[in-house]
Amino acid sequence: MKINGNEIRPGNIIEHNDGLWIAVKTAHVKPGKGGAFAQVELKNIRNGSKLNERFRSADKVERVRLDQKDQQFLYESDGMLVFMDSETFEQTEIPADILGDRRPFLQDGMTVTVEFYEEEALSCTLPEKVTCEISETEPVVKGQTAANSFKPAVLENGVRVLVPPFVGQGEKIVVNTETAEYVERA
Repeated sequence: MKINGNEIRPGNIIEHNDGLWIAVKTAHVKPGKGGAFAQVELKNIRNGSKLNERFRSADKVERVRLDQKDQQFLYESDGMLVFMDSETFEQTEIPADILGDRRPFLQDGMTVTVEFYEEEALSCTLPEKVTCEISETEPVVKGQTAANSFKPAVLENGVRVLVPPFVGQGEKIVVNTETAEYVERA
């Protein structure tokens, strides 16, 4: 689908310079002399390189639509995450580093959203919230209920989070996968 250069929004995926790029930031600039343009910061989906590009309103760019499929996580092997389509039972491999800091939250059997471009798996989105068990934290101290006091805790997956003082070791909590923050007791 062709769109004008000034219609690019953050999160849009476009085909540019023979590659797939995601728009990270956009700023509309109207200089004193000359025509207006959109200053767009692009990130290459395949290799992670960045590029700053100017698009005038007359420039046409190809906007790419990604197909999203829910897939189940099976296992990790040689730095690749293996997912299975629950309808066709086809298996898909994605590099583990694509998840970055969110990798520890991926659990066996978890259903995630995998984005495809012409049969090529490009990215993977975890659920917004996951339930984890606390493997170690300080014991509950009676009377220590000052407003907004949090204590450090280590989850079963090795991630460190701050939890309220009433949460103890062995309890299950809900954690936000984007920010790695405590949400509530499970």
